[in-house]
Amino acid sequence: MVLWQALLVLLVFILLLLGVGWRSHPHWLAWLAKTIGKRPSARLSLSKLVGRLLLPPLHQRLLQGLLDLDHSTVNDIMIPRQAVSGIDLDGSDEDILQTLKSTMHTRLPVFHGDLNQTVGILHVRNTTRFLGHADLNKAAIMQFVRSPYFLPERTPLPTQLLEFQKQRRRLGLVVDEYGDVQGIVTLEAILEELVGEFTTRAVDRHPDISATADGARLIDGAASLRAINRTLGWALPVEGPRTLNGLLLDRLEAIPDAPVCLRIADYFIEVRELRGHLIRSASIWQAAS
Repeated sequence: MVLWQALLVLLVFILLLLGVGWRSHPHWLAWLAKTIGKRPSARLSLSKLVGRLLLPPLHQRLLQGLLDLDHSTVNDIMIPRQAVSGIDLDGSDEDILQTLKSTMHTRLPVFHGDLNQTVGILHVRNTTRFLGHADLNKAAIMQFVRSPYFLPERTPLPTQLLEFQKQRRRLGLVVDEYGDVQGIVTLEAILEELVGEFTTRAVDRHPDISATADGARLIDGAASLRAINRTLGWALPVEGPRTLNGLLLDRLEAIPDAPVCLRIADYFIEVRELRGHLIRSASIWQAAS
């Protein structure tokens, strides 16, 4: 009973905030729904509040994930092309064999030279029968390559989740308006945006993050800002650039020619390694609260 009384008080409070138009409307509930529907921030706040009042913690997390998912596109979570590993058919058989033996991924793009020349997607488990045998060759690999699946970089995550289900796919290549491949996105990445990481990984085992003796985190410049925040519980800004390299270059407004230090929000950052026009790695400390 107390819960419904609280909801009633909340409803009256919302009406007062939104103005007096409801008093002259014959169906004030319809007016309320229409008014809230025109205000995304009000709709989001109301959904969060109702979730806290009515749902257990696990369902609250799922609701929050759904709300956040609705405002994200595939280019927010994709792995940038510079960080994508795959099978280069222009390489030697030895290089391809080594990639198959060392990869941590279940699916790999297969291409000639670069991702713009992708010919398909290979499920690595289909090649295990060849590992350790002398008859491994590109023709044998191509027998198990599935046609590539391309998707626009601005596709909303809820839409892409349904498309993965419809197309029975788990990996897609993200292309820009000119048809150039910008990266890859996986079904797992979208689901992790919804429910969080599927596995608990120690920081020093994360492929892009390692702990240093002085308490900092040494992070690869190609690492996704959203992945960093999710892994470390941080709040690096994610509006704009998608990678740590992009964020640092955006704030520096120039390509540094030597290691530099800067502060972004509550984080102290030292650029550690440069490679060409990219920031290869940086050390980050979180300021004491």
